[in-house]
Amino acid sequence: KRGKKPVFFIVAALILVFSYLAIFGVSYYTGDIRHTVIKGMAADTRWGIDIRGGVEATFKPAEDKDATEQEMDAAKAIIETRLISDGITDYELYVDYGTDRIIMRFPWKSDETVYDPLEAIKEISATAKLTFCGGTDSTNVLMEGKDVDDAYMNMAYDANGNVTSNYAVYLNLTAEGAATFADITSQYQGQTVSIWMDDEMLSAPTVNDVISDGKATISGDFTAEEATTLANQIKSGALPFTLETETNGTISPTLGANSLNAMAIAGIIAFVLVALFMIFAFRFSGVIAVIGLLGQVGFSFAVITMFFPVFNSFTMTLPGIAGIILSIGMGVDANIITAGRIEEELKAGRSLDAAIDRGTQNSLSAIVDGNVTVIIVALILLLVFGPANILSGIFGQSTTGTIYSFGYTLLMGVVANFIMGIAATRLMLKSIIRFKPMRKKWFFGGAKGE
Repeated sequence: KRGKKPVFFIVAALILVFSYLAIFGVSYYTGDIRHTVIKGMAADTRWGIDIRGGVEATFKPAEDKDATEQEMDAAKAIIETRLISDGITDYELYVDYGTDRIIMRFPWKSDETVYDPLEAIKEISATAKLTFCGGTDSTNVLMEGKDVDDAYMNMAYDANGNVTSNYAVYLNLTAEGAATFADITSQYQGQTVSIWMDDEMLSAPTVNDVISDGKATISGDFTAEEATTLANQIKSGALPFTLETETNGTISPTLGANSLNAMAIAGIIAFVLVALFMIFAFRFSGVIAVIGLLGQVGFSFAVITMFFPVFNSFTMTLPGIAGIILSIGMGVDANIITAGRIEEELKAGRSLDAAIDRGTQNSLSAIVDGNVTVIIVALILLLVFGPANILSGIFGQSTTGTIYSFGYTLLMGVVANFIMGIAATRLMLKSIIRFKPMRKKWFFGGAKGE
């Protein structure tokens, strides 16, 4: 169907604004403190060890505890859960059962400036035992973290239900925990029930009402990052024993300090060259294709930086960049197929409207077939080399993060191709031909003068 005239400008403007935000984000400064409103690829991406370097550490049970293999596996699983919850997908984690050691490597945070290994591993190796205690005495334990089913971060609310500038951690309790907490809040109504993480008191609220629905809140002067970290620690559970850091150090990036800037410049040059080729070869169809490709790049970046809350943040490695490049290549291929079919229809003597309708329809099956095949491959990579480590015994655990990164960015890039390279470009094509100056076949691949 023909599109309405404003559709082209609306879609193009949305893609350009979205792509800018996905790349650069939105932030402001209060003195030297940076406040992020929207995360962007340029400043908020956690780059992999191969690009930016990272941290390595060896842990052992405190007080030379002789841990069992089951306890070591449990500790490894909890550390792994914390890494994944923090958006770290490029990591290496091993257990040496003979010496009761856990060896870990992971990349620096995106905003890291101090590069202190001990500080970087602090939250990951914390025992993180949650307790609810009567009064402000940590020895008067009423309920433990095992009664918490889920924990998540969200905006905090005041007594009137208005959103505040702080964040809070919200807890969903198990059935047993909900019953226990109802008894606690009934017994301590009008009194203090403090919430502790290990030996640190997080909050000491006064119980105003009996809470019987199994939903509790930890409030305080939390930033979004602090609330997220706390929620992740609670959700992952307490380690079976206290960990001591035996050794720690930094890992240098394998590609060198200037590799990231070099890759960024190379990517910009490559995109410009592809854009010029598309415009030269397919004229205005190429212009629309370039706008769609820009949107595809923006979407690929957005699902890495937690631009969309539904997607966790992601560690970008060199194989991850390769996945984005490959998906962009498939986006270029999709636009070439569509533009080529439209050109064939015009050369066959069809009207501009009929050529665009038939060209977009006839190209769809070929594009879908190619993209679905890649989606299947990407899903296999995610399932095999994802956190489940299904085939780690064959390929080795060190390959998990890198191959998973490639599969993830490839999958998201292909999804972006369906949204931008197929849906958005077709909307713009069928809208732009509603303008009389654009109703020249030559603009879309026809013979000169048509």
